[in-house]
Amino acid sequence: MGREVTSRTFTRADRRLFRQKVLMCVDALERMLREGAFADDVDPPRPMLGMEIEFNLVHADMTPAMSNLAVLESIDDDAVFQTELGQFNVEMNVRPGPLIGEGTFELERTLRASLHVADARIHGHDAQLVMVGMLPTLQLEHLGREWITANPRYEQLNDQIFAARGEDIELDLEGVPLEGRLAEQLKVDANSVLPEAACTSLQLHLRVAPDEFAAHWNAAQCLAGAQVALAANAPFMAGTALWHESRIPIFEQATDTRPLELKNQGVRPRVWFGERWITSVFDLFEENSRYFPALLPEVSDIDPAAELDAGRVPDLSELQMHNGTIYRWNRPVYDSDDGKPHLRIENRVLPAGPTVLDTMANAAFYYGALRGLVESDRPVWSQMSFNAAEENLHAGAKYGMDAELYWPGVGFAGADELVLRRLLPIADEGLAAFGLSAKARDRYLSVIEGRCVTRQTGASWQRAQVVRHENAGLSRPEALAAMLRQYVENMREGSPVHTWPV
Repeated sequence: MGREVTSRTFTRADRRLFRQKVLMCVDALERMLREGAFADDVDPPRPMLGMEIEFNLVHADMTPAMSNLAVLESIDDDAVFQTELGQFNVEMNVRPGPLIGEGTFELERTLRASLHVADARIHGHDAQLVMVGMLPTLQLEHLGREWITANPRYEQLNDQIFAARGEDIELDLEGVPLEGRLAEQLKVDANSVLPEAACTSLQLHLRVAPDEFAAHWNAAQCLAGAQVALAANAPFMAGTALWHESRIPIFEQATDTRPLELKNQGVRPRVWFGERWITSVFDLFEENSRYFPALLPEVSDIDPAAELDAGRVPDLSELQMHNGTIYRWNRPVYDSDDGKPHLRIENRVLPAGPTVLDTMANAAFYYGALRGLVESDRPVWSQMSFNAAEENLHAGAKYGMDAELYWPGVGFAGADELVLRRLLPIADEGLAAFGLSAKARDRYLSVIEGRCVTRQTGASWQRAQVVRHENAGLSRPEALAAMLRQYVENMREGSPVHTWPV
């Protein structure tokens, strides 16, 4: 969620000053890019796999546990586990590990050990962690304002979105029919942004040199549809069967600051795929400053130009704050580490879960395919329209493995075939170029291959289980709870989702 907020109220003067400071930060960033201020220009760092994982909390009966502050106090590891927007959420920051040799194995072991320790410490609160894109047992009564985590940033974010919108948020989504069923529809009004908290994700970070940023971002946009189709794990919300990866449309609707009239005028949404291929990272930050009004106009007294003149690295705090309230599916990130500025791409399209091994496989596929596409002889984004990439994202989210995706030189193909025939070999080449061992590449990419061969994702398994339980006579709430109980057992056992029995 970005930096903390100290102010409880913002004035009109705050907003005008914040806009000025954001523009000053953009000018400073342009100067830093022009003058080669980024360490990556001279000494590229070793490639590192960095990730954030959002978790849901559930009681033994599989209902949401609204206890994240008590849970975090018991875990007692602020460097790894932090609050999220909803009281039923926590976030885990996984320390970056190298994408060379067999370094990913240690990262995987560390992730498993951290989750084991955390789960053991929170049982006294009748709570357990669940890695899933959308908690199936979450109901509308769990999404009221009273369940927002007590934190000024979250409260201000909620207030500012509703102030900008001027009315309740409408969630309106028609689902993909379950086997033997009619399509279901969710159409409700929400009085808070907590439907956003229902969308729990895996966020992948990659540090990129400025002159390589545009190619990496464009390639990530091309990959988004296939990523989501492969990893879909959010088929239910509020008892309703929706898309295979319902996070995508629900997140888009839950943080939409535009009333209908502004949508009709073509005003851009804050959850945004974008609208064009870029030639520089500056394009993205400059668009953010031009198109989007401030939500959290927290202003510092630091002049970024003066910092540069003094030979210091500015933190560009207003730019970072503003950037944190614009939810691009591939978000540009400016940051500094030990006084050295750097740029990252934050890939935000993936859901959490279902298992640690699936999570590592999703990450390996993304990093490998991204590197392979960037290093290809002819950039894939020069051969397809930007709209085609965006349509792929929504098709992958809606239909999962059943999605038909467009790819240059192929035309439209099933997600499974596109990955098996085209993208898996590219991912393998990319991971090899990073320096990942053949053993590590085989461990993670074989999971992706298994999903394509069996056509079973977290979403398709959840949907099939609920149908089975309902056919056996359970009601929808009972079927969802029974399915989630089995899901948690399989998650703990750790076998990848394509091997889970139905």
